[in-house]
Amino acid sequence: MMEDTRIILAGLWVTLMLTYLWGDVLRIMAGDAEPGKILDKQASQALWLFIAALMLIPILMIVLTLTLPYPAIRWVNIGVAAFQIIFNLFGLPYKGAYDNFLIGVSFVFDGLIIYYAWTWVV
Repeated sequence: MMEDTRIILAGLWVTLMLTYLWGDVLRIMAGDAEPGKILDKQASQALWLFIAALMLIPILMIVLTLTLPYPAIRWVNIGVAAFQIIFNLFGLPYKGAYDNFLIGVSFVFDGLIIYYAWTWVV
């Protein structure tokens, strides 16, 4: 059962990552993103680095979920998913209905990550 939980959690991180990426694609396609700008201001290299690090979190969590020992990875999953919920709450509401919908969906995936990690027993 331990390996099943690892696979479920890794799959949820993949799903969460794809949800974020789909939001980015739709933002570009809808014309809601202006190249080089965030909130109508020119973004610095430091800000782009910060955004890159944030977008790497789900990718890193896939690897960590499959490799870190239990119970450490259980608490890492709970903490990181909770952080992402809190972080994304600060961005609400977004300009587009699609963006708000996808962030809502991401909250569901984060909630499932927390649930599976919380109920994970060896």
